[in-house]
Amino acid sequence: MTPPPTDNRERDPEMVRLGERLKKTRDYLNMSQQFVSDSTGIPRSAISDIERGERRVDSLELKKLARLYRQPVAYFLAEEKDADAGEYALAGLPRALAQLTDGDAKTVLEFAEYLTLRRAAEREEQGADGGGPTA
Repeated sequence: MTPPPTDNRERDPEMVRLGERLKKTRDYLNMSQQFVSDSTGIPRSAISDIERGERRVDSLELKKLARLYRQPVAYFLAEEKDADAGEYALAGLPRALAQLTDGDAKTVLEFAEYLTLRRAAEREEQGADGGGPTA
């Protein structure tokens, strides 16, 4: 375990980005640090330090966190600041789809079509309200 910095040096930007991504995901899933600690065996204080970018996370800890958060490890390690978890999650889609029944796969496709249409309707509504760009 790496101790937190003892002086006012800037924290490693990669550690900060990783910590922010982990915290954002945990918050989105409405999980407490204590729940994460209990589920992974990582001390709650370590979870807090990692999320603040003050402690390095080892590969086994990151693997446990990614598994709990149901995200690929690659998402948390992505270098781009605004990485999209969906892009990384889609990489595992073929494996997940292979385990579905034909009926389940049809339901997934219908839901994807619904989401696409919903997004288009939201954009259209924003344009009608003057909230979007005009042509």
